[in-house]
Amino acid sequence: SGREMKLLRDFWDKQGRILLLLDPSTQTPKLRGFVNELGIKVNDDRLMVFVRTGIEELAMTRDVQAHFLGDSPITKRLADVRALFFGGTSSLTLEPDRVRAASIRLEPLIQAEKGYFAEKDYNSDDQVKLQTDAKQSNNVPLTIGAAVEKGGSADQRVQLNSSRLVVVSNSTFVQDNAITQDQQGLDFISGSVNWLLSREQLIGIAPKIPKPLTFSLSEEALRRLRWILLVFIPLVPAAIGTMVWWQRRV
Repeated sequence: SGREMKLLRDFWDKQGRILLLLDPSTQTPKLRGFVNELGIKVNDDRLMVFVRTGIEELAMTRDVQAHFLGDSPITKRLADVRALFFGGTSSLTLEPDRVRAASIRLEPLIQAEKGYFAEKDYNSDDQVKLQTDAKQSNNVPLTIGAAVEKGGSADQRVQLNSSRLVVVSNSTFVQDNAITQDQQGLDFISGSVNWLLSREQLIGIAPKIPKPLTFSLSEEALRRLRWILLVFIPLVPAAIGTMVWWQRRV
């Protein structure tokens, strides 16, 4: 409501500290307008990616695998650690030049992995259209979390009072059913709260960086694999059976 937004702005102007987890499926134009005033535009889109589930099969998922950037004290010890953000996630556009005159500094914290695209027609079930949009995406880094600071000092060694805000365009990654064994989401929230309270020295040590084993095949390699699976492997028992049958006849 208008009254709630006035209270929020007054709190911010009085060097308030805010942790904001946005649900993209919820219509909150006034709250998004407040964030936009601070130089962060919450885009009306959803992050998606197509993953290969077979030789010629693709599946689309809205769950976002993202990594933390190490330039902020919030995520310095989480640099390059990956986490899953389940459910809908929208992209954030940071416009630091627009708010620099107001002594507002922006810092990206979380970006989606390569391959994700921001789909504006996110309610569509047309797989052909979605695949076309994915191919036409320009593969720019998609930010889903950022920090805002008004006032203070850019030098981390200098402690001055300031207004601080952390915003993430996903509100489900810290729910009980979304927390993974490594708990990267909880580490991020803990670091965010400590930064908001000017307790940077209490930001904990991050978990070890996972290194998943991945490989990719070119179209030529996929064709060869198809021949091996569909032709040569079935021919082996057929050839053995033919040899056994021939030996028994002679």
